[in-house]
Amino acid sequence: MISYNAALVYSVVLAAAADGRVEEDELKTIKSMTLGLPIFVGFDDAKFFETAAACTDLLTEEDGLDAAIEIIRQSLPTKLCPTAYALACDVVAVNGFATQEELRFLEMLRHELAVDRLTAAAIERGSAARYARYRDDDGS
Repeated sequence: MISYNAALVYSVVLAAAADGRVEEDELKTIKSMTLGLPIFVGFDDAKFFETAAACTDLLTEEDGLDAAIEIIRQSLPTKLCPTAYALACDVVAVNGFATQEELRFLEMLRHELAVDRLTAAAIERGSAARYARYRDDDGS
């Protein structure tokens, strides 16, 4: 097991890496989360890269994604499971669209963390609203 903070870092790192690349906007969002959200108070910012590297190292192993999600599940108190899902959704939403790989990762995370459908839908809608884009050129 890892600390709950490390488990939250795993969830956002996996969300960022789900489509095979980590975008600059995703990294900025993750950094602002770890520096600014109350859930990360007390988290040693210097350990972020070590924690992220440990997470991405798992992805090189066979069934590494499943193993990483299992570590998250085992390390989080039940009341923080929706938080992990919400943070992952925010990372996926930050660039304005979600790839199939990202959506599949979120589905796997939601199932493993036992985040119910209603809660997940509310979280997803909140993330979409926070990271919405408006382009006046086409009226959308």
